[in-house]
Amino acid sequence: MSAQLYPGYSAGTVKPNFTGPSFTIGIEEELMILDPSTFSLVNAIETLLEECGGSEDVKPELMESVLEISTRPCANTREAGEQLRGLRQEVTEAARRRGLTIGSAGTHPLARWEDQRIAARPRYRDLVSALRFVARQEIIFGLHVHVGVDDADKAIHVANGMRVHVPVLLALSANSPFWRGDATGLASTRMPIFRAFPRVGIPPCYDGWEDFERRIGFMVETGVIEDYTYLWYDVRPHPNYGTVEIRAMDAQTRTEHTLGLAALIQALVKELCEHYDAGRQLSHYPHEMLDENKWLAARHGLDGEIVDLPERTRVPTKELARRLLDRMREHAQDLGSADELEGIADILAHGNGAARQQVVFEANHDLAEVMSEIVAATAPEPPR
Repeated sequence: MSAQLYPGYSAGTVKPNFTGPSFTIGIEEELMILDPSTFSLVNAIETLLEECGGSEDVKPELMESVLEISTRPCANTREAGEQLRGLRQEVTEAARRRGLTIGSAGTHPLARWEDQRIAARPRYRDLVSALRFVARQEIIFGLHVHVGVDDADKAIHVANGMRVHVPVLLALSANSPFWRGDATGLASTRMPIFRAFPRVGIPPCYDGWEDFERRIGFMVETGVIEDYTYLWYDVRPHPNYGTVEIRAMDAQTRTEHTLGLAALIQALVKELCEHYDAGRQLSHYPHEMLDENKWLAARHGLDGEIVDLPERTRVPTKELARRLLDRMREHAQDLGSADELEGIADILAHGNGAARQQVVFEANHDLAEVMSEIVAATAPEPPR
């Protein structure tokens, strides 16, 4: 079908590297660079990169007040957790030496995009030139999880299958109820801000690797994008890394919640790989229903309802998340990630990041207190 849709655009544009091993996991976190007294964002990425000695695991992002840390590929979330805590510790100590501190949440409750500078990198300058206001106002922070897959067509099957899980992942991770000093009424304010970008949200459903290649080829050859990394969908195959990348989540304040989400995603990828290996077909649901569920997750987090698509009925989001957690326990056990998966149980029992921010805010209606709590909870806890 794709050859008819895109005549003249042959497969082979994107070179896949899906060679295994399967289910390796990598985690990327976007963090805030802050003044420790006022908790305001500080345009200091170059200072921190210098202090970190050029570490390949600490990188700039679009804004100079944002840094990214990324683990190497890990066998399980226990190993990823050791690296992640080490990286948080590294950047926290580097920040302290330069009179700064680090925080993590989906948005900064008080920051204004007008006060942020764009990082001096060609990709980011070009991005702002192309997208203008849409890029300049994107002072948000996300969590990305990569999971290794050993076959290109299988990776497409996994990416297609993950689309239905995006709303629950967003509800669990929602951690951005404040924006520019206001309570927005949303659990994830990050979601609608990022939605202004092109090529975001629930991705298309691809027929297979060849279809994915043809679509990317069409976009590259017509000058729409330079390469597939300019697709910012909630889920995307990442052929350079040989992974499927899930990008739907708000950044997490607590490392145990980051690791819980990573363990859940790794288990879901394992289930979908087994589904593909067994020759089974995915159920297909209307894109507008997937998108509606995502909106409901952003609006209400775990405190609302979303549509149970197979049953065609609305159910409490927390109930659907709990069912998913229970179904993934055996997979997580097989992967050596069962302990970290309990981070999801903690979210379900005590609230996601948005709910916890609201509790702090309700005490005195003081967003500086919210930021103080975010900074304190971002500090890596000792290894278990």
